[in-house]
Amino acid sequence: MRHILTSFLALHWALVFALLAFICVDGNRGVAGALGVLGVVVENTRLTDLDNAAVVAPLAIALLVVAVLFCWVFVESLVNAAASPDGADSVARTAFISASAVLSLILIGGAARGINGLFLVVAVQLAALLASYVAMLAERRSVFAVVVSREAESRATAHAMAKGAAHGSLLSRISGRPDIGPSGRRGGSSRRDGH
Repeated sequence: MRHILTSFLALHWALVFALLAFICVDGNRGVAGALGVLGVVVENTRLTDLDNAAVVAPLAIALLVVAVLFCWVFVESLVNAAASPDGADSVARTAFISASAVLSLILIGGAARGINGLFLVVAVQLAALLASYVAMLAERRSVFAVVVSREAESRATAHAMAKGAAHGSLLSRISGRPDIGPSGRRGGSSRRDGH
């Protein structure tokens, strides 16, 4: 089964963080533009502090790393989700932890520079990340439950068939009739005691 919701959410967050990284390195907008995309209005007096290369470069790199991690989650959900669910879970966990860390650093850095309204915006983004992670986990668990129930059903069917064959063989031995298998041949060996 394909992980449709996981693929969609991973692609969504990859595009969001890639867009934020692109806006950060854009000379016309910079960090203030990225914060504007998130919903924070930065006053003109604080723009000079945010356009410093010591602020822009690490933030853009961190946002780009998170975007790459979510791209990795997207590829894992398309290619290896059924074969290696633990690997896909660890990549998704790493991506969400990294995204939360970057948003927390934006909050701390913005609060240190006196940017108002950043707490609510970051809190909403963190809540959206948490909801996305829970939705991904729920989808993975439901897919895993379907696979396990199918395997259990096939094992139960095989067990019932083996039990029925053993019962039929036992009844034919008790009655003294030859054991006839599904192919129409006599079952067992006609030789006894090694003769």
